[in-house]
Amino acid sequence: MTTRRKFIQGAALAAPAAALATPALAQNTIKWRMQTYAGASLAAEVIVPAIDMFNKIAGDRMQIELFFADQLVPTGELFQAMQRGTIDAVQSDDDSMASPTEVTVFGGYFPFASRYSLDVPVLFNKYGLNEIWDEEYSKVGVKHISAGAWDPCHFATKDPIRSLEDLKGKRIFTFPTAGRFLSQFGVVPVNLPWEDIEVAVQTGELDGIAWSGITEDYTVGWADVTNYFLTNNISGAWAGSFFANMERWNELPEDLQTLFRVCCDQSHYYRQWWYWGGEADLRVNGPKMELTSIPDEEWATVESAAFEFWEEIAAESETKRRVVDIIKKYNADMVKAGRPYRYG
Repeated sequence: MTTRRKFIQGAALAAPAAALATPALAQNTIKWRMQTYAGASLAAEVIVPAIDMFNKIAGDRMQIELFFADQLVPTGELFQAMQRGTIDAVQSDDDSMASPTEVTVFGGYFPFASRYSLDVPVLFNKYGLNEIWDEEYSKVGVKHISAGAWDPCHFATKDPIRSLEDLKGKRIFTFPTAGRFLSQFGVVPVNLPWEDIEVAVQTGELDGIAWSGITEDYTVGWADVTNYFLTNNISGAWAGSFFANMERWNELPEDLQTLFRVCCDQSHYYRQWWYWGGEADLRVNGPKMELTSIPDEEWATVESAAFEFWEEIAAESETKRRVVDIIKKYNADMVKAGRPYRYG
């Protein structure tokens, strides 16, 4: 995987994403610093409203300073910074922030584990993933607060993708696990700072992006530099979470913990309908990207490879086996439940 890091310096570090003009606070106000995986344009939708809500309700008791992608540390170092207490809280998937847990591979886009956005919260809240995530993060001094479903994973590319052959040799910005899976189809995974992606596509450093759905492509500007959107996806929903340094979390009074959880849940709820509606609307009405598809019978090859990939991951540890078994059980239940849970 090609890698490159770039630190945002100077004024960017001095300017948190939220509460730039915060009024004077009481001397005993609890102050947290939080960094999101998202750049400014995306964060305006997926995190700023929730933190603004928290700060408004908490008032002088607690305020959270929000920073965007790579402002304090590179996204790949978010976990370490939070574990050390350099950052108090994080919004990210496990995969992007390189957490040293047995569940990291399942964060972000674990191929075909989910088909729809509601699959993720059901897997966590009804099928037992919450308990496993809590166990794993408690071991390393981090509180896993809340997991939610965000957008699906599609390809946005400069050239059309109409067959698996068209994927070969394409340099694609994507998540670590998604890149590991897609490399068997000739995709060349590339990791760059989030803010560099648009320019990298313009300059030809990247051929495309497999990091989001069409809603984010339009929101963050990627639809301006890519021409085609592949309707086939490798995941129906991203699995992302809110995390906090364990010591800082335990220091909070119970009501502030509850308030933070409620604001996280509000953020997850917002994303459920923002993505679900946005994906459909922009496919139908979006003027910037032409839709392409790989035929179902050919795409079935990718789906079959995903199930083999699940077993490859499950063989790595007992915890990974537990997670894969839950994902298999859940998807089998959805198939048996039939429409609208799964379509044949």
